[in-house]
Amino acid sequence: MLKCDLCGRRAVIYQRFANRHLCKRHFVEHFERRVKYAIKKFNMIEKGDKIAIALSGGKDSVTLTYVLHKLYGHRNDLEFVAITIDEGIEGYRPPTVKIAKKITKELGIEHHVVSFKDNFGMTLDEMVKIGEKKPCTYCGVFRKYLLNKTARELGCTKLATGHNLDDEVQTILLNFLQGDIARLARLIPQRVQEGLVMRIKPFREVYEKEVVVYGLLHGLPMDLNECPYSHFPVRDVVRDFIYNFEEKYPGRKFSIMRSFEALIPCLKQMFPQIELNKCERCGEPTPKKVCQACVLLEELRSKLGKTS
Repeated sequence: MLKCDLCGRRAVIYQRFANRHLCKRHFVEHFERRVKYAIKKFNMIEKGDKIAIALSGGKDSVTLTYVLHKLYGHRNDLEFVAITIDEGIEGYRPPTVKIAKKITKELGIEHHVVSFKDNFGMTLDEMVKIGEKKPCTYCGVFRKYLLNKTARELGCTKLATGHNLDDEVQTILLNFLQGDIARLARLIPQRVQEGLVMRIKPFREVYEKEVVVYGLLHGLPMDLNECPYSHFPVRDVVRDFIYNFEEKYPGRKFSIMRSFEALIPCLKQMFPQIELNKCERCGEPTPKKVCQACVLLEELRSKLGKTS
């Protein structure tokens, strides 16, 4: 039996980056400490905040909901609500919506389910059949649109997502390799902008594996299945490269993150945050005259008209 390097109890995880085994108690303490560190470092949670949690029902978002409630749910100056976007993916989304409803009911958190069908007149499955874009293009644009719109209408000041260290490092390296430095600069918002709810990522300092272990140790309901549309050829290559690099040289994900953070002041000067306009059609914030959601929706409706 492997033992915790700090107390001798039965170990539940081996942290390669620290070369140590931890028992449940010490792992949970360390996990929550890093979450609080990330939140404090970037002022993610401030007095008087009303925080919307993007709760898909997957492992990251369910664990995030639980952790935020555990660490900050007792504060009278904070309020939490959960928003679940139902894209309409047959066989995949219904079970996770059920999980989202279960965890919010158990924690006593206000929960809102917002669907593509109700807002756009069609599900993601239908969009994929009609349109010519990749499924993740439609999903990414419309999910962000509904999350921001719903959070703002609920009076939220922050929108928390379950992006973990693995997610962030993949995005950092992917943008760098693609030469999209402007997008890289936008990973850390510089200021609050009208109509745009500030995004926060409390899990940016913890590994994906640790999120799963934490959730399992607390008996949280979670769906580990992947979305049937989630296939990113370039990102998959980057993910595998980072995984192999981390396996050979533990802790390199943190190295990538720290390098990025050291560049933030320069990125802010090179790519200052631009002022946003209100979409001429729907009023949502956009850097252009018409937001991407409205552009895609017009394309889909045009194709739907031709096929009907």
